[in-house]
Amino acid sequence: MPCRSLIYAVISVLVLAALPRASYGHAFPDHAEPRVGSTISAAPSQVRIWFTAALEPAFSTIIVQNAASKKVDKGDGRVNPADPTLLETSLPTLSSGTYKVIWNVAARDGHRTIGDFTFVIK
Repeated sequence: MPCRSLIYAVISVLVLAALPRASYGHAFPDHAEPRVGSTISAAPSQVRIWFTAALEPAFSTIIVQNAASKKVDKGDGRVNPADPTLLETSLPTLSSGTYKVIWNVAARDGHRTIGDFTFVIK
């Protein structure tokens, strides 16, 4: 009987090793400044989003819109050259209100993810 158990164990390991592994190539947001859904008292000078994987700068964008869906960022959205997981854009002095951040990124392996979030300035 112990021999049969060993054979089953070896077969189980071989089957598990042959299964395809999940791909972890997508870049998902890790955290952001201002934080997702936050209410802040002072207008930020930048929006910054850190991702779980390195981004492809040529295929990664970020924009910030006001409540009327008008673009309000300075148009300098980019992947930070010193940190390829950081997508950022500069902001002018914003007034009180709700702002929407829209991002569209490609990880260096080509997987694309998109998303958005809001923050509120009191």
